[in-house]
Amino acid sequence: MSDNSNPHGQTTGHVWDETLAELTNPPPKWWMLGLHASWILVVLYTLYYPSWPLLNGHFKGLAGWTSIGEFKKDMKEVTDIRAKYEDKLPGMSAAAILADDELKNYVIRSSKVLYGDNCAACHGSGGGGNPGYPALVDDDWLFGGSIDLINTSIANGRKAMMPKMGGAQLSTAEIDKLAGAIHNGTVVSEPLYAAKGCIGCHGPDGKGMAALGSANLVDKIWRFAAKDQLASIKATIAHGVNDPTDPSTRKAEMPAWKERLTDIQIKKLAVYVHALGGGQ
Repeated sequence: MSDNSNPHGQTTGHVWDETLAELTNPPPKWWMLGLHASWILVVLYTLYYPSWPLLNGHFKGLAGWTSIGEFKKDMKEVTDIRAKYEDKLPGMSAAAILADDELKNYVIRSSKVLYGDNCAACHGSGGGGNPGYPALVDDDWLFGGSIDLINTSIANGRKAMMPKMGGAQLSTAEIDKLAGAIHNGTVVSEPLYAAKGCIGCHGPDGKGMAALGSANLVDKIWRFAAKDQLASIKATIAHGVNDPTDPSTRKAEMPAWKERLTDIQIKKLAVYVHALGGGQ
């Protein structure tokens, strides 16, 4: 305690040492102006915008502003900008959209969310393919990569079938030989390839047939990629793909999206996916 005297002004009597005391000097004028400006601004803000709770609701604000109203206004602006392109889409095929550079660029940019909501769970956000699902960025297409075939794949889905070759068809040693040749990209030169009928589905050049959805066996792009790729190839040969007679068969089916997406959305996705892998 002190006698309330201090060279810097009157004190409250609280002095902790010879230099530290609690003064009674008024705040600076700029600070007081700021204080009053602040509470005035708060009052004006609560009058202009929705604010105070009332018995049956709340004060609506003099401006009549609502967050929903602002959202609808912003959406209208976006819709008006998009209308230039969206109005063209109903009467166009996916191929026609692809041929129009300006429209194609719009569709690709505007379809990112559409792809993320419907395709990314299986094929990855960038099209690289999640584990067990095909990549869309390598330009390797089981059913063909033309814009029309991609559109068909999305609309109707895809489900190819490779019969199991293990057991009566191929011995373990023969599976090992075929798998090794496929792994090395030299399966066409392996006599078993033709002798066991593989050529019928995968073609004389081993590059597969889009009409059957059969895989390219010479490009070393793996539908069922694995750390031990050779073992994975052996499993595919032995148990097949979607073979209902083998409980260990590979499962590989893309569902149809025509019941979930509109025709325009499917065309947009076809263009987007075509751009991811370069298409054909």
